[in-house]
Amino acid sequence: MKRTFAAALGVATAITLVLAGCSSEEDLPEAKPFPTGPVTISLAGWSLSTTPEFKTLADGFKALHPNVTVELKEYDAANYDTQMTADLAAGTAPDVYVLKNLKNFTTYQDGGQLADVSDVASKLGNTVGGLSGYQVNGKSYAVPYRQDSWVLYYDKDLFDQAKVAYPDGSWTWDDYAKKAKELTTGLKAAGSTAVGTYQHSWQSTVQGFALAQTAGASLESGNFSYVKPYYNRVTDLQASGAQPNFGTVTTNKLTYQAQFGKQSAAMLPMGTWYIATLIKQRSTGDANKFNWGIAPAPQFDSSTTGTSKTPVTFGDPTGLGINPAISDGGKVTVAKEFLAYAAGEAAAKALAGIGITPANTSDAVAATFFALDGVPGDALSKFAWSKHDTKPENPVSKHTAGLQNVLNTLHSAVLSNSKGIDDAITAAQTQAKNEVLNQ
Repeated sequence: MKRTFAAALGVATAITLVLAGCSSEEDLPEAKPFPTGPVTISLAGWSLSTTPEFKTLADGFKALHPNVTVELKEYDAANYDTQMTADLAAGTAPDVYVLKNLKNFTTYQDGGQLADVSDVASKLGNTVGGLSGYQVNGKSYAVPYRQDSWVLYYDKDLFDQAKVAYPDGSWTWDDYAKKAKELTTGLKAAGSTAVGTYQHSWQSTVQGFALAQTAGASLESGNFSYVKPYYNRVTDLQASGAQPNFGTVTTNKLTYQAQFGKQSAAMLPMGTWYIATLIKQRSTGDANKFNWGIAPAPQFDSSTTGTSKTPVTFGDPTGLGINPAISDGGKVTVAKEFLAYAAGEAAAKALAGIGITPANTSDAVAATFFALDGVPGDALSKFAWSKHDTKPENPVSKHTAGLQNVLNTLHSAVLSNSKGIDDAITAAQTQAKNEVLNQ
């Protein structure tokens, strides 16, 4: 599943208006000692039958606090923010709810719909990634419980068939493009129809890396020139046949799971959430069984390549915040304790045990994750999962949602060949200035 969802600018504006109209600046009621009697708190989730992380957290917390029941409230994954906004406005939102990414965090926080949880965040150790994304003016309004990062998946069997050496952690994007072409040529010579790599249709597959890895790049600057070399590389790979073109991906509704899992592509840049999906699909037959691994995402230049350095990648945290409409101090205490649990090592080990990449990546959590059946245990895979400088895809700003919508238009225009990269950048910068930054 994709961890970010594009929202229309009009929807983002509507969310702002609704939240502003119902916002409350009141503090939470004073917390009380942890209650000894029965308490029920509610937790938002989505796709509960196929997304076990929410039940895992609820069950794990109850095991520690038998008097507490965490009641799950299901939302539609694709329309989560819209539905949550409506419930917050109506006063029917759950006690604890999920921030799927950073794109709409400012909207919720500005609207007074997130309680101050600085006391929880201040007690979390430095093994928890993504904490800073939820801080405003020195206060924390959510804590992360998972932190996916983008890596490079590769099919060792297809590499062997094409007679191309595996990734070793030293690749720049130019190395990656060269290998994608070599793989395509080698696979064709071996009689295979597979290609070197697969890039899905999301804007993040290009822009997320460009923003994270380019020195001085800033989404809010309105200067989008930093994306140019990344798009030039992608359009060249499409033209060479080393990856499916954008029109084929969108028209034929290709999925990254099938393209990599059914061995139609030897490489796949994708988030770490796909590890759990691939393992499950291999057991159900929705993916082939083959030797695979993960490597660090290719880098802008050699300054961050190699296992002695820290590769730069991107990925928004997924966090939990507290609805400030809670009126009972006992529930406040329990809700805060739940956030502390969800971000802590015990919950992280439980999440790692079902293939989720938690925000807490201590050595014990990593050991749990790589003990799972089907997870590649080679040194490079462990390095790629454990060590990286993960920049946010959606830097916290009131302009982020609008700017990402503008850049999504650029993405489609360039990869569908309806505009050249220079014209698309100029158009995006003008639109961003007139419709987002000056509003």
